[in-house]
Amino acid sequence: MTNNIAGKTVEEWKNELPELQKIIDTQEVFWVNPQLESCNNRIINTELGIADIEDAEQRLLRFAPYLATVFPETKEKNGIIESELVNIPKMLQKLSEMFNQEIAGTLYLKCDSHLPISGSVKARGGIYEILKVAEDIAFKHGMLSITDDYSILADEKFRTLFSNYSIVVGSTGNLGLSIGIMSAQLGFKVIVHMSTDAKQWKKDLLRQKGAIVVEHNSDYGKAVEAGRQQSQEDPNSHFVDDENSATLFLGYAVAAKRLQKQLNDMKILVDQDHPLFVYLPCGVGGAPGGITFGLRTVFGDNVHCFYAEPTHSPAMLLGLMTRKHSEVSAQEFGVDNITAADGLAVGRPSGFVGKALEKDISGVFTIQDECLYRILRKLADSEGIFLEPSAVAGFIGPVQLYASSFGQDYLKNNHLEKKMQNATHILWATGGGMVPKDVMDDFYRKGAMS
Repeated sequence: MTNNIAGKTVEEWKNELPELQKIIDTQEVFWVNPQLESCNNRIINTELGIADIEDAEQRLLRFAPYLATVFPETKEKNGIIESELVNIPKMLQKLSEMFNQEIAGTLYLKCDSHLPISGSVKARGGIYEILKVAEDIAFKHGMLSITDDYSILADEKFRTLFSNYSIVVGSTGNLGLSIGIMSAQLGFKVIVHMSTDAKQWKKDLLRQKGAIVVEHNSDYGKAVEAGRQQSQEDPNSHFVDDENSATLFLGYAVAAKRLQKQLNDMKILVDQDHPLFVYLPCGVGGAPGGITFGLRTVFGDNVHCFYAEPTHSPAMLLGLMTRKHSEVSAQEFGVDNITAADGLAVGRPSGFVGKALEKDISGVFTIQDECLYRILRKLADSEGIFLEPSAVAGFIGPVQLYASSFGQDYLKNNHLEKKMQNATHILWATGGGMVPKDVMDDFYRKGAMS
């Protein structure tokens, strides 16, 4: 534990923040963000807006013919990378039984866990950023125009062009997979710096796809720094900055417009009397941040976004709670940042996301690793859906919203108590679709022991 953290001692922070001791003791907490404001009252703390989301959406549409050509699994949807929204009523019942808490409203799973190409939410932002880099390079060399059929990018001459450039990223796993698979397919030289938390099967798969994997015996932050340093030494290198990239952010934000269409098609109302609650697992914050930005842009005050973190990696929670964002880390408060939820094993949050969205995030809650395994098993048994541990972190969100005094206060202060029978709860499943069967079987077994 550090003596001085962003200008204050730990004791001074404890006096200022009553919930801090529980976080330091790695207890589960449900925290409501006092900085939350109505979308009508302010301008978001970033220059990005709906026009940028639409621009990103159009770029993905341009690339769809290429994706359908090189990734057969996307052909059925004509090269559109999108996941299903699934009603999970049996799991709703299981959650109520597990925690002895009734949950009003309807429960859905947003299955980004099974997105094509890389099997996680990172298939949105990660793949989008690499596509934009490729487009910029092809434009620069006069080999592509915006009116072309982008399936021509599958030609060998483009792979030869891109082989002169490298892509570098630091990752705990899933972002590395999306960047590595997409970059290698286009022909880039791709180097993925992976932290000690990264699962072996993810490293093996990346190498199999043609990526260079650099392993670090340290946490996510050190892997990112090593990647950034390497990229800076090569003028033909592009570093994918999970902590600060506006491009990644916009790739994730497109999910909101896609979700809006799915809800409309399913005749699910989202308005003042039909609130939408979204529970997003959070590591450094890039994916949940981009999705939140999109959701608040599309649905305004009718959507309520809560982030889920492991009790041992409460990075975004500490950043938002102290309002110091990337100036503080879990380790400085004595929290070890060791968790089975490898995708969420981040000690220091994104400064960009925290500052941009500190008035849009409704709150953050934490979950014990043992609980992740239990929920993973219950979901498999009740709905036949298998996720990795980090992807089920959000599942206690609806429970805590009703069970905790802070959650009850949130509903009361936002005049939602009488509207909850009409509520839609969406659990954002962030990964699991590419987990090897033997690894998933091990997760499932741990669910019986927890």
